[in-house]
Amino acid sequence: MFSELSFVALLLLLHEAVSAADDGGRFVYHGFAAANLTLAGLAAVTPGGLLELTNATRPAKGHAFHPAPLHFFSKPAAAAANATTAPRSFSACFVFAIVSPVHDGLISDQGLAFVVAPTTNLSMASADQYLGLPDTVSNGSASDRILAVELDTIMNPDLADIDSNHVGVDVNSLVSRQASPAGYYNGDAGDRFQELRLNSREPMQLWVDYDGQARQLDVTLAPVRVPKPKRPLLSMNIDLSTVIADPAYIGFSSATGITLTSHYVLGWSFILDGPASPLDFSKLPILPFVGQKPRSKVFVVDVALPLAIASLVAAVLAAVFLIVWRRRRRYAEVREDWEDEFGPHRFSYKDLFLATGGFTDATYLASEGSGEYTKGCSRHPIWRSR
Repeated sequence: MFSELSFVALLLLLHEAVSAADDGGRFVYHGFAAANLTLAGLAAVTPGGLLELTNATRPAKGHAFHPAPLHFFSKPAAAAANATTAPRSFSACFVFAIVSPVHDGLISDQGLAFVVAPTTNLSMASADQYLGLPDTVSNGSASDRILAVELDTIMNPDLADIDSNHVGVDVNSLVSRQASPAGYYNGDAGDRFQELRLNSREPMQLWVDYDGQARQLDVTLAPVRVPKPKRPLLSMNIDLSTVIADPAYIGFSSATGITLTSHYVLGWSFILDGPASPLDFSKLPILPFVGQKPRSKVFVVDVALPLAIASLVAAVLAAVFLIVWRRRRRYAEVREDWEDEFGPHRFSYKDLFLATGGFTDATYLASEGSGEYTKGCSRHPIWRSR
Protein backbone atom coordinates (compact mmCIF):
# COMPACT_ATOMS: atom_id res chain seq x y z
CA MET A 1 0.00 0.00 0.00
CA PHE A 2 1.12 3.51 -0.76
CA SER A 3 1.78 5.82 2.12
CA GLU A 4 0.02 9.17 2.29
CA LEU A 5 3.24 10.89 1.24
CA SER A 6 3.59 8.63 -1.81
CA PHE A 7 -0.04 9.21 -2.72
CA VAL A 8 0.38 13.00 -2.54
CA ALA A 9 3.56 12.81 -4.62
CA LEU A 10 1.73 10.72 -7.22
CA LEU A 11 -1.09 13.25 -7.38
CA LEU A 12 1.42 16.06 -7.89
CA LEU A 13 3.13 14.18 -10.70
CA LEU A 14 -0.21 13.50 -12.38
CA HIS A 15 -1.17 17.14 -12.01
CA GLU A 16 2.10 18.28 -13.59
CA ALA A 17 1.68 15.77 -16.43
CA VAL A 18 -1.87 16.92 -17.15
CA SER A 19 -0.83 20.56 -16.98
CA ALA A 20 2.09 19.93 -19.32
CA ALA A 21 -0.09 18.04 -21.77
CA ASP A 22 -2.70 20.80 -21.77
CA ASP A 23 -0.85 24.09 -21.49
CA GLY A 24 -3.34 25.82 -23.74
CA GLY A 25 -1.18 25.12 -26.78
CA ARG A 26 0.29 28.60 -26.61
CA PHE A 27 3.71 29.97 -25.69
CA VAL A 28 6.16 32.71 -26.62
CA TYR A 29 9.93 32.58 -26.11
CA HIS A 30 11.97 35.77 -26.44
CA GLY A 31 15.27 33.99 -25.96
CA PHE A 32 15.56 30.71 -24.12
CA ALA A 33 17.47 31.51 -20.93
CA ALA A 34 14.46 30.58 -18.77
CA ALA A 35 12.85 28.11 -21.17
CA ASN A 36 12.17 24.55 -20.11
CA LEU A 37 13.07 22.76 -23.34
CA THR A 38 13.91 19.12 -23.95
CA LEU A 39 17.42 19.21 -25.43
CA ALA A 40 19.46 16.42 -27.00
CA GLY A 41 22.70 16.06 -28.94
CA LEU A 42 24.60 19.29 -29.47
CA ALA A 43 21.60 21.46 -28.64
CA ALA A 44 22.20 23.89 -25.81
CA VAL A 45 21.11 27.29 -24.56
CA THR A 46 23.96 29.81 -24.57
CA PRO A 47 24.58 32.19 -21.65
CA GLY A 48 23.11 34.94 -23.81
CA GLY A 49 19.83 33.05 -24.25
CA LEU A 50 20.32 31.70 -27.79
CA LEU A 51 19.08 28.23 -28.61
CA GLU A 52 22.09 26.71 -30.37
CA LEU A 53 21.12 23.50 -32.17
CA THR A 54 24.61 22.79 -33.51
CA ASN A 55 27.96 24.48 -33.06
CA ALA A 56 31.25 24.80 -34.94
CA THR A 57 33.08 22.17 -32.88
CA ARG A 58 32.22 18.76 -34.31
CA PRO A 59 29.83 17.13 -36.79
CA ALA A 60 26.70 15.88 -35.05
CA LYS A 61 22.98 16.55 -34.64
CA GLY A 62 20.95 18.58 -32.19
CA HIS A 63 17.30 18.57 -31.13
CA ALA A 64 15.19 20.93 -29.05
CA PHE A 65 11.51 20.31 -28.27
CA HIS A 66 8.79 22.02 -26.30
CA PRO A 67 8.47 19.59 -23.37
CA ALA A 68 4.69 19.23 -23.39
CA PRO A 69 2.91 17.12 -26.02
CA LEU A 70 0.15 18.96 -27.87
CA HIS A 71 -3.17 17.71 -29.18
CA PHE A 72 -3.44 18.58 -32.86
CA PHE A 73 -6.87 17.02 -33.36
CA SER A 74 -10.24 18.08 -32.02
CA LYS A 75 -12.21 15.43 -30.13
CA PRO A 76 -15.68 14.68 -31.56
CA ALA A 77 -18.67 15.39 -29.37
CA ALA A 78 -20.51 12.53 -27.64
CA ALA A 79 -23.49 12.93 -29.99
CA ALA A 80 -21.19 12.53 -32.93
CA ALA A 81 -19.00 9.77 -31.63
CA ASN A 82 -18.63 8.34 -35.12
CA ALA A 83 -17.46 11.66 -36.54
CA THR A 84 -14.01 11.83 -38.05
CA THR A 85 -11.34 13.48 -35.92
CA ALA A 86 -10.53 16.85 -37.43
CA PRO A 87 -7.10 18.46 -37.38
CA ARG A 88 -6.82 21.72 -35.46
CA SER A 89 -5.37 24.90 -36.86
CA PHE A 90 -2.02 26.03 -35.53
CA SER A 91 0.46 28.80 -36.13
CA ALA A 92 4.18 29.03 -35.40
CA CYS A 93 6.75 31.70 -36.03
CA PHE A 94 10.42 31.75 -35.09
CA VAL A 95 13.57 33.72 -35.76
CA PHE A 96 16.63 31.72 -36.80
CA ALA A 97 20.16 32.30 -38.07
CA ILE A 98 22.70 30.04 -39.78
CA VAL A 99 26.25 31.12 -38.95
CA SER A 100 29.35 29.60 -40.50
CA PRO A 101 32.92 30.85 -39.86
CA VAL A 102 34.15 29.45 -43.19
CA HIS A 103 34.78 31.76 -46.17
CA ASP A 104 32.79 34.64 -44.71
CA GLY A 105 29.76 32.43 -44.29
CA LEU A 106 29.45 31.60 -48.00
CA ILE A 107 29.85 27.91 -47.19
CA SER A 108 27.80 26.19 -44.50
CA ASP A 109 26.63 22.67 -43.77
CA GLN A 110 23.08 21.34 -44.08
CA GLY A 111 20.45 23.34 -42.21
CA LEU A 112 17.65 23.07 -39.67
CA ALA A 113 14.01 22.08 -39.60
CA PHE A 114 10.83 22.88 -37.69
CA VAL A 115 9.46 19.49 -36.69
CA VAL A 116 6.20 17.95 -35.52
CA ALA A 117 7.06 14.46 -34.25
CA PRO A 118 5.47 11.73 -32.11
CA THR A 119 8.42 11.71 -29.72
CA THR A 120 11.30 13.87 -28.55
CA ASN A 121 13.70 10.94 -28.69
CA LEU A 122 15.41 11.10 -32.07
CA SER A 123 18.65 9.56 -30.84
CA MET A 124 18.61 7.02 -33.66
CA ALA A 125 18.45 9.76 -36.28
CA SER A 126 21.35 10.57 -38.56
CA ALA A 127 23.29 13.79 -38.92
CA ASP A 128 24.57 15.36 -42.12
CA GLN A 129 21.98 15.54 -44.95
CA TYR A 130 19.22 13.98 -42.82
CA LEU A 131 19.04 17.12 -40.65
CA GLY A 132 18.93 15.00 -37.49
CA LEU A 133 15.78 13.15 -38.59
CA PRO A 134 15.50 9.34 -38.81
CA ASP A 135 16.90 7.60 -41.88
CA THR A 136 13.66 5.69 -42.29
CA VAL A 137 11.90 8.96 -42.98
CA SER A 138 13.73 9.13 -46.29
CA ASN A 139 11.93 5.88 -47.22
CA GLY A 140 8.54 7.42 -46.59
CA SER A 141 7.62 5.27 -43.60
CA ALA A 142 4.28 6.52 -42.29
CA SER A 143 5.02 4.98 -38.91
CA ASP A 144 7.47 7.81 -38.21
CA ARG A 145 4.66 10.37 -38.53
CA ILE A 146 6.91 13.40 -38.96
CA LEU A 147 6.05 16.74 -40.51
CA ALA A 148 9.04 19.03 -41.09
CA VAL A 149 9.68 22.38 -42.70
CA GLU A 150 13.33 22.33 -43.72
CA LEU A 151 15.70 25.26 -44.23
CA ASP A 152 18.40 23.56 -46.28
CA THR A 153 21.73 25.03 -47.43
CA ILE A 154 23.19 21.95 -49.13
CA MET A 155 21.97 20.34 -52.34
CA ASN A 156 21.65 16.58 -51.88
CA PRO A 157 20.73 14.87 -55.17
CA ASP A 158 19.80 11.64 -53.37
CA LEU A 159 17.06 13.59 -51.57
CA ALA A 160 15.95 15.37 -54.76
CA ASP A 161 16.89 18.83 -53.41
CA ILE A 162 16.12 21.63 -55.86
CA ASP A 163 19.20 23.70 -54.95
CA SER A 164 21.55 24.58 -52.08
CA ASN A 165 19.36 27.35 -50.65
CA HIS A 166 15.76 26.28 -50.31
CA VAL A 167 12.74 25.85 -48.05
CA GLY A 168 10.83 22.57 -48.24
CA VAL A 169 7.89 20.77 -46.66
CA ASP A 170 8.70 17.18 -45.69
CA VAL A 171 5.86 14.75 -44.99
CA ASN A 172 7.09 11.42 -43.60
CA SER A 173 10.03 11.73 -45.96
CA LEU A 174 13.11 13.88 -46.39
CA VAL A 175 12.26 14.16 -50.06
CA SER A 176 10.31 17.41 -49.88
CA ARG A 177 6.73 17.23 -51.07
CA GLN A 178 6.98 20.88 -52.02
CA ALA A 179 10.02 23.20 -52.11
CA SER A 180 11.04 26.68 -53.22
CA PRO A 181 14.24 28.72 -53.37
CA ALA A 182 14.58 30.73 -50.17
CA GLY A 183 13.05 34.18 -50.39
CA TYR A 184 9.85 36.16 -49.99
CA TYR A 185 7.29 37.95 -52.11
CA ASN A 186 7.55 41.69 -51.74
CA GLY A 187 5.27 44.53 -52.73
CA ASP A 188 1.58 45.17 -52.14
CA ALA A 189 0.58 42.73 -54.86
CA GLY A 190 3.12 40.15 -53.73
CA ASP A 191 4.41 39.83 -57.27
CA ARG A 192 8.10 40.58 -56.68
CA PHE A 193 10.22 37.70 -55.45
CA GLN A 194 13.19 38.72 -53.31
CA GLU A 195 15.80 36.01 -52.81
CA LEU A 196 17.31 35.42 -49.36
CA ARG A 197 20.49 33.52 -48.54
CA LEU A 198 19.73 31.28 -45.59
CA ASN A 199 23.37 31.11 -44.43
CA SER A 200 23.92 34.86 -44.62
CA ARG A 201 24.56 35.02 -40.83
CA GLU A 202 21.59 37.39 -40.65
CA PRO A 203 18.49 36.53 -38.57
CA MET A 204 15.34 35.70 -40.52
CA GLN A 205 11.79 34.89 -39.53
CA LEU A 206 9.72 31.90 -40.64
CA TRP A 207 5.96 31.40 -40.24
CA VAL A 208 4.29 27.99 -40.42
CA ASP A 209 0.48 28.30 -40.50
CA TYR A 210 -2.01 25.46 -40.83
CA ASP A 211 -5.72 25.95 -41.48
CA GLY A 212 -7.44 22.87 -40.08
CA GLN A 213 -10.74 23.61 -41.80
CA ALA A 214 -9.29 24.27 -45.25
CA ARG A 215 -6.56 21.62 -44.77
CA GLN A 216 -3.97 24.11 -46.02
CA LEU A 217 -0.37 24.60 -44.87
CA ASP A 218 1.40 27.91 -45.58
CA VAL A 219 5.09 28.62 -45.09
CA THR A 220 6.34 32.21 -45.20
CA LEU A 221 9.89 33.54 -44.96
CA ALA A 222 11.13 37.12 -44.52
CA PRO A 223 14.06 39.09 -43.08
CA VAL A 224 13.77 40.20 -39.48
CA ARG A 225 11.77 43.41 -39.00
CA VAL A 226 10.07 42.97 -42.38
CA PRO A 227 6.29 42.57 -41.90
CA LYS A 228 4.89 39.17 -42.71
CA PRO A 229 4.40 39.00 -46.49
CA LYS A 230 0.82 38.60 -47.64
CA ARG A 231 1.79 35.89 -50.08
CA PRO A 232 3.36 32.76 -48.56
CA LEU A 233 6.48 31.20 -50.02
CA LEU A 234 4.90 27.73 -50.02
CA SER A 235 1.24 26.74 -49.88
CA MET A 236 -0.09 23.20 -50.10
CA ASN A 237 -3.19 21.21 -49.29
CA ILE A 238 -2.59 18.49 -46.71
CA ASP A 239 -4.75 16.59 -44.23
CA LEU A 240 -2.63 16.37 -41.10
CA SER A 241 -4.92 13.71 -39.64
CA THR A 242 -3.22 11.29 -42.05
CA VAL A 243 0.27 12.61 -41.34
CA ILE A 244 1.00 13.26 -37.67
CA ALA A 245 0.17 11.44 -34.46
CA ASP A 246 -1.89 12.86 -31.62
CA PRO A 247 -0.55 14.04 -29.30
CA ALA A 248 2.71 15.18 -30.85
CA TYR A 249 5.72 17.29 -29.97
CA ILE A 250 6.96 20.38 -31.73
CA GLY A 251 10.54 21.60 -31.92
CA PHE A 252 13.65 21.89 -34.02
CA SER A 253 16.19 19.52 -35.51
CA SER A 254 19.54 20.27 -37.11
CA ALA A 255 22.76 18.57 -38.15
CA THR A 256 26.21 19.27 -39.54
CA GLY A 257 28.75 17.25 -41.49
CA ILE A 258 32.07 18.38 -42.93
CA THR A 259 31.62 22.14 -42.64
CA LEU A 260 30.98 22.98 -39.00
CA THR A 261 28.12 25.44 -38.66
CA SER A 262 26.09 26.97 -35.84
CA HIS A 263 22.31 26.91 -36.22
CA TYR A 264 20.54 29.33 -33.87
CA VAL A 265 16.95 30.01 -32.86
CA LEU A 266 16.50 33.43 -31.27
CA GLY A 267 12.78 33.43 -30.52
CA TRP A 268 9.73 31.21 -30.95
CA SER A 269 5.98 31.73 -30.81
CA PHE A 270 3.29 29.07 -31.15
CA ILE A 271 -0.46 28.70 -30.69
CA LEU A 272 -3.21 26.21 -31.45
CA ASP A 273 -6.44 27.48 -33.02
CA GLY A 274 -5.18 30.97 -33.77
CA PRO A 275 -2.41 33.17 -35.18
CA ALA A 276 0.93 33.08 -33.39
CA SER A 277 1.82 36.14 -31.34
CA PRO A 278 4.36 38.38 -33.09
CA LEU A 279 7.84 38.39 -31.62
CA ASP A 280 9.30 41.52 -30.05
CA PHE A 281 12.67 41.84 -31.79
CA SER A 282 14.01 44.17 -29.10
CA LYS A 283 13.77 41.30 -26.60
CA LEU A 284 15.62 38.74 -28.72
CA PRO A 285 19.20 37.74 -27.82
CA ILE A 286 22.11 38.99 -29.92
CA LEU A 287 24.02 36.73 -32.27
CA PRO A 288 27.74 36.27 -31.55
CA PHE A 289 30.16 38.15 -33.78
CA VAL A 290 31.98 35.97 -36.31
CA GLY A 291 35.05 37.16 -38.22
CA GLN A 292 37.74 39.72 -37.57
CA LYS A 293 36.84 42.09 -34.77
CA PRO A 294 36.97 45.78 -35.70
CA ARG A 295 39.80 47.70 -34.05
CA SER A 296 38.76 50.10 -31.34
CA LYS A 297 39.04 53.87 -31.70
CA VAL A 298 41.47 53.93 -28.78
CA PHE A 299 43.82 51.64 -30.69
CA VAL A 300 43.54 53.78 -33.82
CA VAL A 301 44.22 57.09 -32.02
CA ASP A 302 46.84 55.98 -29.49
CA VAL A 303 48.73 53.38 -31.48
CA ALA A 304 47.94 53.19 -35.17
CA LEU A 305 48.03 56.94 -35.89
CA PRO A 306 51.44 57.63 -34.24
CA LEU A 307 52.91 54.60 -35.99
CA ALA A 308 51.58 55.80 -39.33
CA ILE A 309 53.06 59.29 -38.81
CA ALA A 310 56.43 57.88 -37.74
CA SER A 311 56.48 55.60 -40.76
CA LEU A 312 55.66 58.53 -43.07
CA VAL A 313 58.47 60.69 -41.60
CA ALA A 314 60.94 57.81 -41.89
CA ALA A 315 59.93 57.26 -45.51
CA VAL A 316 60.41 60.96 -46.35
CA LEU A 317 63.86 61.06 -44.68
CA ALA A 318 64.89 57.90 -46.50
CA ALA A 319 63.78 59.39 -49.82
CA VAL A 320 65.76 62.62 -49.20
CA PHE A 321 68.88 60.68 -48.20
CA LEU A 322 68.60 58.53 -51.31
CA ILE A 323 68.25 61.58 -53.58
CA VAL A 324 71.30 63.30 -52.02
CA TRP A 325 73.37 60.14 -52.12
CA ARG A 326 72.56 59.45 -55.75
CA ARG A 327 73.31 63.08 -56.70
CA ARG A 328 76.68 63.05 -54.95
CA ARG A 329 77.55 59.78 -56.56
CA ARG A 330 76.58 61.10 -59.95
CA TYR A 331 78.81 64.18 -59.73
CA ALA A 332 81.66 62.65 -57.75
CA GLU A 333 85.23 63.01 -59.13
CA VAL A 334 86.46 59.97 -61.00
CA ARG A 335 89.84 58.77 -59.78
CA GLU A 336 91.81 57.10 -62.53
CA ASP A 337 94.39 54.33 -62.10
CA TRP A 338 97.49 56.49 -62.74
CA GLU A 339 96.51 58.81 -59.91
CA ASP A 340 97.04 56.03 -57.40
CA GLU A 341 100.80 56.20 -58.11
CA PHE A 342 101.44 59.90 -58.69
CA GLY A 343 98.69 61.45 -56.61
CA PRO A 344 95.64 63.41 -57.79
CA HIS A 345 96.29 66.05 -60.49
CA ARG A 346 92.80 67.46 -60.57
CA PHE A 347 90.61 69.75 -58.51
CA SER A 348 86.90 69.83 -58.00
CA TYR A 349 84.92 72.52 -59.74
CA LYS A 350 83.94 73.91 -56.37
CA ASP A 351 87.58 74.38 -55.38
CA LEU A 352 88.37 76.07 -58.72
CA PHE A 353 85.41 78.36 -58.40
CA LEU A 354 86.52 79.53 -54.98
CA ALA A 355 90.20 79.89 -55.99
CA THR A 356 89.41 82.12 -58.97
CA GLY A 357 86.72 84.21 -57.38
CA GLY A 358 84.16 82.73 -59.65
CA PHE A 359 86.29 83.00 -62.82
CA THR A 360 85.97 86.77 -62.90
CA ASP A 361 87.60 89.03 -65.50
CA ALA A 362 90.05 90.27 -62.84
CA THR A 363 91.66 86.84 -62.76
CA TYR A 364 91.78 86.42 -66.56
CA LEU A 365 95.33 85.94 -67.94
CA ALA A 366 95.22 84.67 -71.51
CA SER A 367 93.47 82.48 -74.02
CA GLU A 368 94.78 79.45 -75.83
CA GLY A 369 92.97 77.10 -78.15
CA SER A 370 89.50 76.31 -76.86
CA GLY A 371 90.20 77.51 -73.31
CA GLU A 372 91.65 80.30 -71.24
CA TYR A 373 94.02 80.78 -68.36
CA THR A 374 92.75 82.24 -65.13
CA LYS A 375 94.80 83.24 -62.12
CA GLY A 376 93.91 81.51 -58.89
CA CYS A 377 94.92 81.86 -55.27
CA SER A 378 97.25 78.94 -55.79
CA ARG A 379 99.44 81.39 -57.75
CA HIS A 380 99.51 78.99 -60.70
CA PRO A 381 97.59 79.73 -63.89
CA ILE A 382 94.44 77.75 -64.19
CA TRP A 383 93.19 76.69 -67.61
CA ARG A 384 89.51 76.43 -68.18
CA SER A 385 87.79 75.02 -71.21
CA ARG A 386 85.43 77.39 -72.91
